[in-house]
Amino acid sequence: MKSETLSISQLEAIARLIRFRAIRNSHLTGTPHLGSCLSCTDLLVWLYWNILRLDPQNPKASDRDRFILSKGHAAPVLFQVLAQKGFYGLDALDSYGQGGSVFGEHPPSPDHLAGIEAATGSLGHGLPIGLGMALASRIMHKPYRVFAVLGDGECNEGSVWEAALMASAQKVSNLTVFVDYNKWQATGRSDEVLGLAPLAEKWKAFGWACMEVDGNSFQEIESAYNSLATDDRPKAIIAHTVKGKGIPFMEDDNNWHYRIPSADEVRQSAEILGISSDQIQLDGRKPISHG
Repeated sequence: MKSETLSISQLEAIARLIRFRAIRNSHLTGTPHLGSCLSCTDLLVWLYWNILRLDPQNPKASDRDRFILSKGHAAPVLFQVLAQKGFYGLDALDSYGQGGSVFGEHPPSPDHLAGIEAATGSLGHGLPIGLGMALASRIMHKPYRVFAVLGDGECNEGSVWEAALMASAQKVSNLTVFVDYNKWQATGRSDEVLGLAPLAEKWKAFGWACMEVDGNSFQEIESAYNSLATDDRPKAIIAHTVKGKGIPFMEDDNNWHYRIPSADEVRQSAEILGISSDQIQLDGRKPISHG
């Protein structure tokens, strides 16, 4: 179900396109969480193009890998990834942010959109759900793997650590967590809101195989994943990322947790990312008003 893996340069090209589409989407639909989307774009691109065993033509295959975006507020970038992979057409995203659209600020129910495994956004639920799926694979003798992307602020939730304890006790080796450690949550620095640091040591103390990487480096992500692959414990990769990654005027600026880019900022972003003018497509389209 997984196609041939892509080179780093190919992954980088896809990530630039996905980033631009997420920025353009935020402008046209007036939807926030752009900084959170851009920090985890590289993780999602690497997973969907080089790791996950999925078939867009048969999205409910029983032996498919499962992916859960536990930090559900980054759904806008997940929608772009799924469209680019062929789970639905890119034109389907034109309805984003409009009344009745299946595309909202968080992933919908799996019954409403191909490629979605869990409706997330209430933080702290993705890992427990993923643990249940991973245990189910053992019970049903299915060879699938389960992957979840968590936010660092989400690790404030006790349910994350309860699931981490159980996964360790049960030696759930087919479960891998990526923590998008961009150092911000909605109201401040993650390590100042609660004492997350040292985060990797906490996962290790809970019995997980764990490594820290530059989460915006495809090479480092892949190297860490391969290093942990044969470990019989659940795996946690602490991905140090940059909120707003890829756009210098957005990087590490928590205003972009909620701020919406202007048309000029969309064009600036396109230039930074090397997007051609014919792909910008802002003329004649008015941003959706939520007032």
